[in-house]
Amino acid sequence: MRDFAQRVIDWQRVHGRHSLPWQGSRDPYRLWLAEVMLQQTQVATVATYYERFLATFPDVGALALAPLDRVLAQWSGLGYYRRAHHLHAAARTVMARHGGTFPSDAATLATLPGVGRSTAAAIAAFATGAPHAILDGNVKRVLARHAGIEGWPGAARVEAALWDLAQARLPQRAGDGAIEAYTQGMMDLGAAVCTRASPRCGECPVAHDCVARRTGRTATLPAPRPVKVLPQRAVHVLAIERGGRLLFERRPARGVWGGLWSLPECPLGVDVHDVARSRFGIVTTKTHSLSAFVHVFTHFRLTLHPLRLAAHDAADHGVDPMTAGAAVDAPRSDGIAWWSRADAEAAGLPAPIRRLLRSFDPTAATAATPAS
Repeated sequence: MRDFAQRVIDWQRVHGRHSLPWQGSRDPYRLWLAEVMLQQTQVATVATYYERFLATFPDVGALALAPLDRVLAQWSGLGYYRRAHHLHAAARTVMARHGGTFPSDAATLATLPGVGRSTAAAIAAFATGAPHAILDGNVKRVLARHAGIEGWPGAARVEAALWDLAQARLPQRAGDGAIEAYTQGMMDLGAAVCTRASPRCGECPVAHDCVARRTGRTATLPAPRPVKVLPQRAVHVLAIERGGRLLFERRPARGVWGGLWSLPECPLGVDVHDVARSRFGIVTTKTHSLSAFVHVFTHFRLTLHPLRLAAHDAADHGVDPMTAGAAVDAPRSDGIAWWSRADAEAAGLPAPIRRLLRSFDPTAATAATPAS
């Protein structure tokens, strides 16, 4: 295995990726943005968001000073919104504890919210050439196949073995961009060659001594995550309209779509008009049931049943106009806002809700089914 790292380095310099927006930078802030976005998200998707995000928040100070709403709006569509909360919190931590200078050493980076051991190692490697092992999902697959490591990589015992292997296979020498090329090469191998399905072993620089290839086990190594039946949930989504505006509320900071603005939800089987009156001080009529659609999260499957409701003037129905949500256009301190669809597009909305809004004309009584 002595030349494992060198084979990866040589391959990366010829066949690896070299034109990603964050490559070539030594700025730990830019590298950190990219690495956090790349958690659980495809490179092609991240590339577009990264450049837009960086244009809005060019440095850590700009990100730290921005309202969380603005950060979430820029993040909308990337999913796993807890990352955006961590991103904002980490930027504020850098300003408060590090004088606005973004750290570049792995130990300090790992203390920031949302930055784990592998992410910290990758940032440090690309920023300074520090020899730290990474172990993202792609790298786990490469190492598990090459060394023939059995078991699901997410299991503690298997992950510990992979960390030991990742550390042992680091280049023996630093300098001349070796660490950077090796780190990127391991990512590139997992993303483009040693893929989950149909790996291209003929193009792999470490294929000739790969255990999985030699024993015909590329389809079974690494072992998949144990099958888990996703719980099923279902809710009503209320599209409440008044005067061409729709009612939105901010979701709790923790949980699904944490901190984003969304259409109100309520359980199936309840009187939605009672919900509108008790929660928002609104009298509603003219319900239109729209086509249900499904959104799958990592830990459950959610079926959304949209309903169109028309809101009436609260004062005409004995509701205190000072507490009636329909009397307010700007966001309120209690997390309620009435926005046009154009206003809502600029806010941080969950992607399924954004697609729902785009699927119907707010003034129409029927709508198409949004893509799940």
